Amino acid sequence: MAKQQKYYVVWSGKTPGVYDNWNDCKQQVYQFENAKYKSFESRAEADAAFKQGFEKYYKEHPSPKNSAKQLLLLQDQPKPILRSLSVDAAWNSVTKVMEYRGVYTETGQEWFHKGPFPRATNNVGEFLAIVHGLALIKQKGYDIPIYTDSMTALSWVRKKKHNSVILPTEENEEVIELLARAEAWLRNNPYDTPIYKWNTPLWGEIPADFGRK
Repeated sequence: MAKQQKYYVVWSGKTPGVYDNWNDCKQQVYQFENAKYKSFESRAEADAAFKQGFEKYYKEHPSPKNSAKQLLLLQDQPKPILRSLSVDAAWNSVTKVMEYRGVYTETGQEWFHKGPFPRATNNVGEFLAIVHGLALIKQKGYDIPIYTDSMTALSWVRKKKHNSVILPTEENEEVIELLARAEAWLRNNPYDTPIYKWNTPLWGEIPADFGRK
């Protein structure tokens, strides 16, 4: 049986439009920050969705799968880009202590390590790690992407705002301040560093993992 023809809408990419093959679509979204694209079963559906626009289309066709896909940027990499920064966080469910770090993906060399921070969460650490990495890369002028294994942190970075439910206390005062500074950095600093979702099922644990699972 012949493979069914698919059509690809690129709302946000190097050249937005409708494409009749994945390779052409991929060229438009690969390493394009916050790329927005979707496949359709017919040309008519694709043309209508492109004309409708991304925001209106997803408002009328909500689905967790679609919402997640727009955060991934591009997830079909057969192997990770080794010249990159990998970030991760560790959190103890008993003590509620968190720490995070960033390592150079190819060698595992640690570029930064912060914590331990009491009364925090793993999502908070993942978020702070990404922003820390973005700031470092911009400061140093590096041209490399960031990998994270946290979809939640990716969404917080995209929105430029965390959604943590931790309550401020004397113990976690430093973390609360870091969250405020991270949000302010995202609001005030444009960046072109790609942020990719680490493909754990295919590649194993992210190099920045603390190895405590």
